[in-house]
Amino acid sequence: MNGLIGKKLGMTSIFDANGKRVACTVIQAGPCVVTQVKNDSNDGYNAVQIAFGDKKQRKVNSAEKGHFSKANTDAKTEVVEIRDWSGDVQLGTVIDASLFEEGEFVDIVGTSKGKGFQGVVKRHGFSGVGESTHGQHNRLRAPGSIGACSFPARVFKGTRMAGRTGGSRVKSQNLAILKIDTEKNLVVVKGSIPGHNGSTVLIEK
Repeated sequence: MNGLIGKKLGMTSIFDANGKRVACTVIQAGPCVVTQVKNDSNDGYNAVQIAFGDKKQRKVNSAEKGHFSKANTDAKTEVVEIRDWSGDVQLGTVIDASLFEEGEFVDIVGTSKGKGFQGVVKRHGFSGVGESTHGQHNRLRAPGSIGACSFPARVFKGTRMAGRTGGSRVKSQNLAILKIDTEKNLVVVKGSIPGHNGSTVLIEK
């Protein structure tokens, strides 16, 4: 599996060959630097560590400075390890959007937008009572019954209730790449991806 770290720039729309308007997301994919290559003999498994985004020098400690200097690059803000990298790469290799091709499908991993504490209607799609008559003055968005009384005398784990929503790791699978700009390292994928504009995402090939 190969991949790139990128930054979500935002959504737009383009027209396909049939003149149909298609919603899409623009991602700045790389450039990423290979900062470590792991193998079975030294580490017990095969993996490639890639890094993305420049980090301010005043925030770099000695350990990070030494680690990134081995790859002959400045310190980076995002570091991701990808196992079972297909193909040979060397320490310090720069990988950009040319890794992908138009028309292929990719998986994108990101952190969804945090919504805070939400009720069951927004969090799980409950419909509520639906009517405001017959004494239902404060039950429109209530969760309703959550369990029996004497037996089992408890609430089962996993019961859909109110709670914190969003802010979790989400993977959107099988998104088609519509366009690639190798000069600006831009990748345009069909549909939406998790995260807010400016958030970091991982594009898996």
